Amino acid sequence: MSGLQVKLHASLDAEADCAALLAGEWGKLTAADLARRPVSIAGRGPVSLGELAEVSGAPDGTIRFLGDWRHAARLGAGLPAGAVMIEGDVGDEVGLGMAGGSIEVRGNAGDRAGAAAPEARRGMTGGELVVLGSVGREAGALMRRGLLVAGGTVGDHAAVGMIAGTFVAFGAVGPTPGLWSKRGSVVALNDVPVPSTYRYACTYQPVHLRLLLSRLKARFTLPVEGRHLTGFYRRYSGDLAELGKGEILAWTA
Repeated sequence: MSGLQVKLHASLDAEADCAALLAGEWGKLTAADLARRPVSIAGRGPVSLGELAEVSGAPDGTIRFLGDWRHAARLGAGLPAGAVMIEGDVGDEVGLGMAGGSIEVRGNAGDRAGAAAPEARRGMTGGELVVLGSVGREAGALMRRGLLVAGGTVGDHAAVGMIAGTFVAFGAVGPTPGLWSKRGSVVALNDVPVPSTYRYACTYQPVHLRLLLSRLKARFTLPVEGRHLTGFYRRYSGDLAELGKGEILAWTA
């Protein structure tokens, strides 16, 4: 990836609200423009990104974050377009309410990845959020469209209130995934506790899933195995407490 690069001078020692960094048409910003964007530090208030990190490169719609971003909250919130790569772990609410583009996290993400802002009725409305490691609780809450992928374990209440979209989990999934889902798909390649408000529908080989997983393996080197491509999936329909048009696809053999 070329484009812009943001390298922290030192690890963040308090929660840093990074929601403003990639808001709007950020892809046209120069390194100097981006360095002037604000980051709100808990207990300290707003500072410029340039005070925290070295910003370099030329704008081309791509950006790479280097360093320890575990305390960075809401990085990529509302992302409209472009390609974002985070080289390591990131904090809570990465990709909050993102609308387009892609975010790749080469590590773990905190709670509520790709979820809805507290005042919003929808979470992700488009784009791809791919976390190569684990994600915390309420990932994909109120998803409307788009793709969210977790290469590791998934916390509780994943895809809670999902309206549409696709959530793919490679690791074990925590309690109550897809609760109150209206539509959309939760794809589980490992252990998944199916809520009692879902009903078994069938066991089949979804061709569309084979295409999706093949692309994820090729682009992100995710641990897609032959058994995931050729195996069978149990389909559960739900949440029957809502529209009941969502599904959990659980790999079986």
